[in-house]
Amino acid sequence: MAMTNRLEGMKVAILLESMFEQVEMTEPRKALDDAGAKTVLISPQPDKVQGVHHDDKGDAFPVDLQLDKADPEQYDALLLPGGVANPDRLRMNRKAMQFVKSFVDAGKPIAAICHGPWSLVETDAVRGLRMTSWPSVQTDIRNAGGNWVDEPSVTDRNITTSRKPDDIPKFNEAMLHLFEESRTRGELRQHANA
Repeated sequence: MAMTNRLEGMKVAILLESMFEQVEMTEPRKALDDAGAKTVLISPQPDKVQGVHHDDKGDAFPVDLQLDKADPEQYDALLLPGGVANPDRLRMNRKAMQFVKSFVDAGKPIAAICHGPWSLVETDAVRGLRMTSWPSVQTDIRNAGGNWVDEPSVTDRNITTSRKPDDIPKFNEAMLHLFEESRTRGELRQHANA
């Protein structure tokens, strides 16, 4: 599926807190890395973040960059993994929401899976968008003006969303396509402005 180096030179921020659904970070990150992107784990946590497998403890992962030191301008795209506690903690963190909002405001591509769209709800990014998520998040998306649908993967404008770990293959495919398309659009803009 992945064309090697299709995202060469792209820098992708992966924003998470502890208690994230492990496979929703590791599998998309591998797909991005395999496509040539440089991925950076960013967290309010200083050293490590704890993954989970549903309710069971997973692995701990080293944080590449603490949120306080992260500049959204340095990144081309954003990945928001799910799990229940991870996005719930993030949406209570003002700096984390400012980080997400900067991607929204700049029109940069964002991929969010499972409960990950909570950060998009919190930053008022879902209004008028067709989206999916873990089913329990649908009311929040609808209340924030989004159009929730029960599909494995949905892309609307510059945001790709997905429901759950079982959907990761479709999510990865859609995310890679969105990120690649966004980079192509950016290169076209640069040539037009040259």
